[in-house]
Amino acid sequence: MILKKSCVLIVDDDPDVLTAVKLLLKTEAQEVITEKNPENLNWLLQRNQVDLVLLDMNFNSAINTGNEGLYWLRKIKEWKPNVCVIMITAYGDIDLAVRSLKEGANDFIVKPWHNEKLIDTIKELLEKKEGVKPAKATKSGSGATSILGESDVMQDIFFKVGKIAPTDANILILGENGTGKDLMAKAIHERSLRADKPFVKVDVGALTDSLFESELFGHKKGAYTDAREDRMGRFEEAEGGTLFLDEIGNISLQQQAKLLTVLQNRQVTRLGTNKAVDIDIRLICATNLPLSELANESRFRKDLVYRINTVEINMPPLRRRNEDIIIIARHFAKLYANKYLKPSVDFDASAIQKLKSYGYPGNVRELQYTIERAVIMADDHTLRADDLIFSILETQPEQVVDDDNVPLSALEKNAILRVIEKHNGNITRAAKELGLTRTALYRRLSKYDI
Repeated sequence: MILKKSCVLIVDDDPDVLTAVKLLLKTEAQEVITEKNPENLNWLLQRNQVDLVLLDMNFNSAINTGNEGLYWLRKIKEWKPNVCVIMITAYGDIDLAVRSLKEGANDFIVKPWHNEKLIDTIKELLEKKEGVKPAKATKSGSGATSILGESDVMQDIFFKVGKIAPTDANILILGENGTGKDLMAKAIHERSLRADKPFVKVDVGALTDSLFESELFGHKKGAYTDAREDRMGRFEEAEGGTLFLDEIGNISLQQQAKLLTVLQNRQVTRLGTNKAVDIDIRLICATNLPLSELANESRFRKDLVYRINTVEINMPPLRRRNEDIIIIARHFAKLYANKYLKPSVDFDASAIQKLKSYGYPGNVRELQYTIERAVIMADDHTLRADDLIFSILETQPEQVVDDDNVPLSALEKNAILRVIEKHNGNITRAAKELGLTRTALYRRLSKYDI
């Protein structure tokens, strides 16, 4: 075992931490060195054949930068580039620890840590250093909430999720519609220490001002006209678990002020009562707005942004994950073949080329519905390019929403005309693209006198 032959250096100004780690690693490593003063780092690295450093993020040292850990990390990488470094951080410094990964740290752990997890992390890093590489991750989460991907951008996200999921850090998930923000929130919950507790999702963007407090904070019987019984709010429902607030960027400034008060005090007060109830939840929020828009104080309170954004995760659009498209497409093909009792299907070369060359304005959600439609309409085991019909709603939005006064019937008639013209009058292909049966399309042709 590589750890048994390794020298580990622990640098922390807390003597209790030094003692605890030394006792933990005493029987696991060949040599364990402890040091309170990071200014002795260079001397220790030159004198000893150190394989791995456990480095605290904060010190009361002469280098008073406010993030001393990053300073000493850079120094270690300058003096001994091949030495593995694991940052030791407190809960409140998680965002700083994530930054340390970009500065060259190999990993970080959060106080208080689980001993087995710390040992496993050290072993994994030392094995990787020696060329014993773990299998490449292809998904995050489990079961129905698995997020697939082998692209570099998704590997970075999986690694980040692996670090932050076991903590209680508030997370803000950013990304376009259809990128899987809700699946990512569920995957984080399933990998957290709260996995056996409730996961409660609320689309706060759809709540009116009158429903916002009642839905989130609950109400007492008689608090307002329709309050016929006591009702627990979503914060209380999520007690001990995770509360996921979707579309957080769409709530009003008044709603933001109420939400901020609850998050600061970690208490909720039901409508119709003055009794505050303590809450213990892990908060995850999501929005399709870019962070620059959330930073606009005329639209969103900056103090609330800081409160919900201890760590942010940017879900990439599918067009930036080209190498993941076929993996995801095959996943949905298998899923819907089973659902609709169809034989297993795969894609021929033309279908693969079409899938890879499309821009996916609707992201993974559009790909999902495209594959579902193709599987339903498939006549054999192989899906071809002609079987893959992308949504008119995504590809031609300007032609169906230009005039708010156009009746729905006119929009439908125009869509049918365009598709029939596209396929040179072939009713079978036109019906397939529109998601209709031939009979249903003939009925519409008769209805609109086409």
